[in-house]
Amino acid sequence: MPKVFEIISIGNELLIGKVVNSNASYLCKKITELGGFVRRITVVRDDLDEISSSIREAIARNPDYIITTGGLGPTFDDMTLEGVARALRLELEVNEDALKMIKEKYQAINEQLTQHRIKMAKFPRGAIALKNKVGMAPGCLISVSSTKILSLPGVPKEMEAIFEDFVESTLRSELSSTKFLEESLFVFGIKESTFAPVIDEVRKKVPEVYIKSHPKGAEGEPSLELHLTIYGEDEQIIRNKLSEASKLLEEKVIFLGGKLAKKS
Repeated sequence: MPKVFEIISIGNELLIGKVVNSNASYLCKKITELGGFVRRITVVRDDLDEISSSIREAIARNPDYIITTGGLGPTFDDMTLEGVARALRLELEVNEDALKMIKEKYQAINEQLTQHRIKMAKFPRGAIALKNKVGMAPGCLISVSSTKILSLPGVPKEMEAIFEDFVESTLRSELSSTKFLEESLFVFGIKESTFAPVIDEVRKKVPEVYIKSHPKGAEGEPSLELHLTIYGEDEQIIRNKLSEASKLLEEKVIFLGGKLAKKS
């Protein structure tokens, strides 16, 4: 079975529509390509109770990883790590490694540490600081039972830098036994409601493959994207299963008088 991930996106700006949650999309794509399974995305306000309760609820579902984005900066509403500490019933304290990283960043631009800047070094006790080569706030990694909680900045470039520098290589090693394959079929001239029974039929024959239909055209000129996905440990077996489902769908498209294009 693939490793299970939950993502918690933190920030009022996400809930009022000011900012599109591109961080979650990036993480889902990366994790899936590595062979992980994203089970849930939760979006919460910059509110300590909401943050801590969302983390406790996620822990109760026992994922392998919880990844939070946002709320690591110097302002009053940056409270993610305080929320993690409260959820885990841990003290929030200055992490010396994080403080050193922050101090070096500000020294490089000839600026002094202030209390607001030191705030970015306050981590749950026992956490590990992850260097942020793009911005100021370090990432944070802490484990509870079998779950690892990874807190990343909300600024996309910073989040992506920490993920790619420190997280991706670790995940690649942990997820190496799980493979993920996908394929898309583009169907023209058939309505989704007409093709729905076909999807049910193919899913019964090849249950390992998940088939998701995405309508693309108008009702008068229908078109669909059929997105096929599969996880497994034996790449040849899952490749064969994916090919089997794809061929069955192609045969049905031709039978129903539609046209198709294929993209792996």
